[in-house]
Amino acid sequence: MNANSFKEQFLPLHPKLYRVAYALVENKADAEDILQEAYCKLWNKREELTEIQNPEAFSVTLIKNLCLDFLRSPRANRHEEQIENVQLAYESSPDREIEKANELETIKELIEQLPENQKRVLKLRGFNDCSMEEIEEITGLTAVNIRTLLSRARKVIREQYTKITIYER
Repeated sequence: MNANSFKEQFLPLHPKLYRVAYALVENKADAEDILQEAYCKLWNKREELTEIQNPEAFSVTLIKNLCLDFLRSPRANRHEEQIENVQLAYESSPDREIEKANELETIKELIEQLPENQKRVLKLRGFNDCSMEEIEEITGLTAVNIRTLLSRARKVIREQYTKITIYER
């Protein structure tokens, strides 16, 4: 395989591969490092890649395996990125800013209390903006299972948040 055919076949997969890596390691820098390592491995094996029938599936599997290796390794500084991206639409005032920070912290805590599958699917869909197909590939779950997990996770968070806010009043 020459450089041009390699670029045509594997570079368009970059956004999807990055999303898969980020979803698994939950850190931008680590996901980029893993993606770079994957491209190096693909390039080094480029002569054998002509026999691959589905380059996308092969690449996603490679990324998943590299991420799992990374997560098992001692170098995995899994510093979770904050979910600060969640913007609540309210007027801005010092009191309101404190309330927003408290609400965000409460929601983070509720998400962390979810069962692992629900938490993972919720983060992939809600924060990493992965499609249902991508979540299926990453988790190995069916679309029906993913929808059920999302629904249950959202319901639990909504119910728990309502209980907390009613209790605080």
